[in-house]
Amino acid sequence: MTRPILAALLSIGGTSLSDDEKRLFERYNPLGVTLFNRNLENKKQAKRLIRNIKEVIGREDVVVAVDAEGGRVNRLQAAGYGSYASERVLGKTGSEEIVALHALLMANDMLEIGANMNFAPVLDLEYADTTAALQGRCFGDDEKKVSRLGKIMWKTYVENGVCPCIKHLPGHGHAVSDPHLQLPMIYSPLKDLERDFYPFAENADCPAGMTAHILLSEVDDKNPITLSAKGIREIIRGRIGFDGLLFSDALDMHALKGNIAERAEAAWNAGCDIVCYCLGKIDEMKLLCQKACFLEDISAQRFENVKKIFNHGKKRINLDNERKKYYSQVNQFADDGVNYDATEVLHQMQKGEK
Repeated sequence: MTRPILAALLSIGGTSLSDDEKRLFERYNPLGVTLFNRNLENKKQAKRLIRNIKEVIGREDVVVAVDAEGGRVNRLQAAGYGSYASERVLGKTGSEEIVALHALLMANDMLEIGANMNFAPVLDLEYADTTAALQGRCFGDDEKKVSRLGKIMWKTYVENGVCPCIKHLPGHGHAVSDPHLQLPMIYSPLKDLERDFYPFAENADCPAGMTAHILLSEVDDKNPITLSAKGIREIIRGRIGFDGLLFSDALDMHALKGNIAERAEAAWNAGCDIVCYCLGKIDEMKLLCQKACFLEDISAQRFENVKKIFNHGKKRINLDNERKKYYSQVNQFADDGVNYDATEVLHQMQKGEK
């Protein structure tokens, strides 16, 4: 009999699974895990850890996700892989070929260690006052260019066996505060947000997407999009037309209120297919798992579409020529983005709260 799959991406505290984590994963059968810098120290260790996670959960289709956008957000560097250009630099090149090479090389690194989902590309538009948490991580402020380059990137990931995840639906560019630290409030009329929605609408056929922890006052003046049934139904699923597997952004961000179990339940009830918990605290994960929301119906079908992508995954042996071409192009452009890794800032803050 097939075991139900917990509709969550969990996380772990260190570079190997603890006994408590093993027991939790075995009991609740989560969709998978997200890995962070704290979990990775070299390629051999990363590969061993991912293999162990899959063995413990007991499925070959376990989702192992990373944030590997390029620039300052690339968790694969902690495992010993090289640096890649930020989306800002890729946007400066304007080259579809270089964007495709970026995704090909990144996917190849992921396949080598056994990871199969990348929380990329970012399809938000970057404005002058966009929060520092997002600056440098976007292709630019031209919605058509963002849409075009984003489509090339995610389709290349699919072709190479890695599931992409467009973010942050329905568009984070007008947020001036960092959701890791507080809830961004956007009071603009919806007609003024059409440019932000555009790249997501043009890429609504991507197999997976991630919500933004932002409050759009004209849609729901009480709940951020991640926790808003109206926001997900009318904007993400309706106006934008996205029908892929919808992940919440990290539940542990300070933009959300309540304990982790309450946040998870609210996100599921709002229409997120999958919730993401990232801090690796075993007690919080137990609370989340006890809510026991499992994949079913349309969410299960969306995951079936994601699983088909994994079948394409096969590491390429020699990409030296492609790598040379890629770096010869991106190294011509300066990366003048901010040096601010919001996720790691939040994790360090949480350590200080223990």
